[in-house]
Amino acid sequence: MDYEYKRKNCYKEADKKELKAIFDYAEGYKQFLFTSKTERGATATAKKLAEERGYKPYTFGDKIKAGDKLYFINRDKNIFIVRVGTNDLNKHGVKIMAAHVDSPRLDLKPNPLFEDSGVAYLKTHYYGGIKKYQWLTIPLALHGVAMLPGGKRVDVCIGEDEGDPIFYISDLLPHLSQEQNTKPIGSAIKGENLNAIITGIPCGDEEEGAKCAALKLLHEKYGITEVDFQTSELCFVPAGKPRDVGLDRALISAYGHDDKVCAYPEMTALFDCDSKDTLIAVFADKEETGSNGVTGMQSRVILDLIECVSRALGADPVLVRYNSKCVSADVTAAYDPAYSDVYEKRNASYINCGASLTKYHGARGKSSTNDASAEMVGYLRDAFDNAGVIWQTGELGKIDIGGGGTVAMFIANLGIDTCDMGVPVLSMHAPYEVISKADLYSMHKAMVAFCEK
Repeated sequence: MDYEYKRKNCYKEADKKELKAIFDYAEGYKQFLFTSKTERGATATAKKLAEERGYKPYTFGDKIKAGDKLYFINRDKNIFIVRVGTNDLNKHGVKIMAAHVDSPRLDLKPNPLFEDSGVAYLKTHYYGGIKKYQWLTIPLALHGVAMLPGGKRVDVCIGEDEGDPIFYISDLLPHLSQEQNTKPIGSAIKGENLNAIITGIPCGDEEEGAKCAALKLLHEKYGITEVDFQTSELCFVPAGKPRDVGLDRALISAYGHDDKVCAYPEMTALFDCDSKDTLIAVFADKEETGSNGVTGMQSRVILDLIECVSRALGADPVLVRYNSKCVSADVTAAYDPAYSDVYEKRNASYINCGASLTKYHGARGKSSTNDASAEMVGYLRDAFDNAGVIWQTGELGKIDIGGGGTVAMFIANLGIDTCDMGVPVLSMHAPYEVISKADLYSMHKAMVAFCEK
């Protein structure tokens, strides 16, 4: 008997059949990721995939029976996919998998359009935790919706098709950046300078001809006028499709791994598993800014959904919540040898070693976190080990370095046993992050095991 704990490398342990499954699964994920760059995109894609599998829309108060496959969409920005089981809800509760589908980005300001020196720009207000310098000089795409007078909604997407133009935020050339180079990396780039070029050819003889040209082009294509920016949700995200990394294509580089790399596996696990329990997969919004608002996990929507499902099936919502379990499916930091001084190697998560179970997040003295119980962690351990899942545990860096948060504590506040688990990510919150295909597939298998235990 081996008494020592040793991490396993998923690729080393995989036979040809498993290796093929890993790579095949990654292709479906890459397609999902490309169409899910915003929370609206992820919700729409999940709806399409659910409907293809026979799931039907649900409204609060609808009748429900065992075997129903349902989805509830909250304001087009988060979705709850529900599979009603045959097990007694009062005794078994529901099994919840919750991931967020918002990612750091550059939102447009309410009055974003201006012209300077013959070029028109759009001003942005960054969303979530970013390193501002990483968003300079990269191809950007414009995504979102604009609400026009009378309630008409226009969907906007520019920069993703090969024939589309992209948008661009300039940086200072090295020849003139002597002063900039002396500043700390966090303050060298100002948030107010994250302005993206939109047009450069003037329209007529107007003093602000490039701005006029931008408005003309936007109106021709979308019917948008300048005041319509005030009733819009438009943002810049990195343009382009996910790409394989390395000669062996073992890794994927893409925008938005955090946290679609966990959202996709929880959804596919719900679709694929064989379980008698009632299951809920949640695509949450606003995690990157604190989970507030009507589509964030601090809203009452998940509580209302559990109560409506419980009552429709003749169960007590209080008992259901008390006996429920949740995996808060969110990414963690992958150990990076280039920055080894911020990691505690024994308790870091490693690329290719499987999805990582994280008992707690938070900062320093475990503040602002859910700290999962030994019983809950043990429950998940048995589920994974019995199903042959390769998994690991880890913390988010050294104790006094920093920290992070997930939706776990908000679900735990409802009286539901909750534990974090997710895929390790390199360059988290960068415009292009990197994950392992093997860890992605491990996450899928782990969520199947959780659903089926």
